[in-house]
Amino acid sequence: MRWFEIALVVLTFATGIIWLLDTLFFAKRRAAAATLLDDGKEPVLVDYSKAFFPVLLVVLLLRSFIAEPFRIPSNSMMPTLLTGDFILVNKFTYGLRLPINNHKVVALGEPERGDVVVFRPPHHPDQDWIKRVMGLPGDRIAYRDNTVYVNGEPLAYESVGVYSGTGNGTEMTGAEELREQLQGRSHTVLERTNLPFMDQGEGEWVVPPGHYFVMGDNRDNSEDSRYWGFLPESNLRGKAFLIWMHFDGGFDFSRIGSSIP
Repeated sequence: MRWFEIALVVLTFATGIIWLLDTLFFAKRRAAAATLLDDGKEPVLVDYSKAFFPVLLVVLLLRSFIAEPFRIPSNSMMPTLLTGDFILVNKFTYGLRLPINNHKVVALGEPERGDVVVFRPPHHPDQDWIKRVMGLPGDRIAYRDNTVYVNGEPLAYESVGVYSGTGNGTEMTGAEELREQLQGRSHTVLERTNLPFMDQGEGEWVVPPGHYFVMGDNRDNSEDSRYWGFLPESNLRGKAFLIWMHFDGGFDFSRIGSSIP
């Protein structure tokens, strides 16, 4: 999606500059030189710039500072988010950032444990990923025996039942669905208990200042901080808060308007 953001910025500035230059320098000359053969009509480029600049500017401001749409491309956040979900991301919760370079210009807030965030991972800076914040700066996070520990305290889990997936989610059918309590906030996760030995990303980490520890809700099918390290605050894009559409070979209207816990 970064190419779209770059194209939107370039087109907005280009149409705005064309409109401004025409207003300051060329419009008066064109009107003064108008004759019966030349009625002073605006050039096509100026006409299109005037028509599209306001629309492009509104879209740019909305996407950069209010809310931006994203599509979920993988199953790493199941069962909370499914492949094919289209979500909205709040762009001002964690501060206002410039488009393209993501530089924060106004600080408004910081992520909390349990927030579902969109970000650019350090090892794939041109991609947008989505995970859940499990650890804040200074936290000691551990993951052992399918249990997350925050500052030495294990999170509480309650069995929901056996998960039955649909669409691209059928691969997780048979996994155990658990309700995880993350210090006052509740969400569901998936765990596979019938798999042969595999690297589950077990270990213990201390989150450094200015960084976060993120994990996918699909614990056995998520490339997250257990494998590639901590998420820098500067790579945050926003907080996911709403599913506004789902399309994965067909529409699932039951997911429209669902909030993201």
